[in-house]
Amino acid sequence: MRELCLRAGMPMDLIDVSGLWGAVEGYVIGAIEAPRASIAVLQRHFGFDAIESQGRLRFVMRGAGPVAEVALDDMVIGQSVNGEVIELTRGQETELPLALKWQLARADQDYDAVMVEARRTVVDSTRILAEGFPIAAPPEMSERQANRALQETWVGREGASFRLPPSRVAVDAGDVLTLRHDGRGVEYRVVQVSDGEDKRIDAVRSDRLVYDLPVGGARSTSLALISPFGGALVQFLDLPQMFDDDPPYQPLLAVYASSWPGALAVWRSAATDAFVQIGSIDTRASFGTLLSALGPGPSAVFDHGNTVDLELVDGVLSSVTDLQLFAGSNSFAVQTEAGAWEIVQARDVELIGPRRYRLRGLLRGVRGTEAHIMAVKPAGARVIVINSALLPVPLATTDIRIAWNWRLGPIGLDFADPKMVSVQYTPMAEGLRPFSPVHIAQPYLRGRLPGDYTISWIRRDRDLGADSWEAVEVPMSETSEVYEVDILDGATVKRTLTVPSPLALYTAAQQIADWGSTLGPGDTVDVRVVQISAAAGRGTATTQTLIF
Repeated sequence: MRELCLRAGMPMDLIDVSGLWGAVEGYVIGAIEAPRASIAVLQRHFGFDAIESQGRLRFVMRGAGPVAEVALDDMVIGQSVNGEVIELTRGQETELPLALKWQLARADQDYDAVMVEARRTVVDSTRILAEGFPIAAPPEMSERQANRALQETWVGREGASFRLPPSRVAVDAGDVLTLRHDGRGVEYRVVQVSDGEDKRIDAVRSDRLVYDLPVGGARSTSLALISPFGGALVQFLDLPQMFDDDPPYQPLLAVYASSWPGALAVWRSAATDAFVQIGSIDTRASFGTLLSALGPGPSAVFDHGNTVDLELVDGVLSSVTDLQLFAGSNSFAVQTEAGAWEIVQARDVELIGPRRYRLRGLLRGVRGTEAHIMAVKPAGARVIVINSALLPVPLATTDIRIAWNWRLGPIGLDFADPKMVSVQYTPMAEGLRPFSPVHIAQPYLRGRLPGDYTISWIRRDRDLGADSWEAVEVPMSETSEVYEVDILDGATVKRTLTVPSPLALYTAAQQIADWGSTLGPGDTVDVRVVQISAAAGRGTATTQTLIF
């Protein structure tokens, strides 16, 4: 939107797009037209308002909550409403569409045309409205937008016109008001404000549920022509469990090919022959690289000290709300120099160039990867967007820690075909490793005498539901609860305490044996606490200096 306004000659400081979210992967302006016409196409598809307010042009997504309440006593009588303070209108059902049919281009399929449809049931209308959009977008998202547009049309057939006194100067176009009338409150979106001796308001009915519809069902690839396959980027990701329906020990597979053949077969063998096809992947992943280094940062809170730029090979990004972020949106796997992966989320996304984005409002070390926050992630490091395009590789627990040979290529080709992409990869079942314990208690915060000391901490769990604030107890994914506590002297382990709960007794006798005396005020000791998994062994450790 900013680009279209700049093309029209508007100064940058008069354009406000902070109220927009969403992204369009391709937009064709096929004729000489006014920027307003180009904006109107996007406005229809995405559902936002363009508002001139206080000398600036603001773009605001619809679906916001009410900003104020208005009752009949708040209104003034105007000359054009026959002495009434409010005029309510309602459109005829026969004038409204029964269905919307939108035609656009698929962003994931060489821009082939696709049709999405939204339809109402049990209505008197028989009108079907067909529209074409010069837009490339995922059909699942466009189906959601079509449903939103249809429901918005039906909800918005109810209108209201009234006048407010000049004291209600804050009411602006695009605002949602709760109208108190006949003993109930109904939300209306202001579409026009006319200022004079009073403020004339024209509004239409609004329903926030219309803007919170689910995306459409996934559509399989159906290319009319066979695309030539010229190789692919292939990356296996050994990550903590990211999706509810997938076993935690299965790695994720990301594949990108510029010429996508529709689907790729995945073959596997422990030798150099006798490959067996174990699955297929029909959606290409979004690969990218860092344009700037990602430095160390905090965990468990927003990282406001770092911003990072990245460039995607394919796909689009957009900002999300806090709730969407906490639900897993805008998650990225960022590779360290050592080959490990830190999971990073970004709330704020700014487009800074073709397929280039600036990420702010970062959450670092998500899903137990905080051990890699301090690792160097220089410019050029690989980034993969974590979404449904990643394939959970169908492995059994007996396949873990075996060096497998993998081959990927178009479905229908033999595994020995020279077009196949060959990769070697050993799954390590990172998703089975326990998360690191947290909040190791400090001795100096407690009143104590030299002698036995109980080291305590709080455990975490790798289960996706472990973050619930309503649970009485954190779930336990392991068959039994076991921890090891290493007492450290630099890099040397003085002793290891094995305990069945988040409490480890470090006795006075053990302290004397390790340090020559009991630990008292002014002493320090480093400890490393780790949870043990029967399947994966030691989990991620937490190391902390205890101050006595």
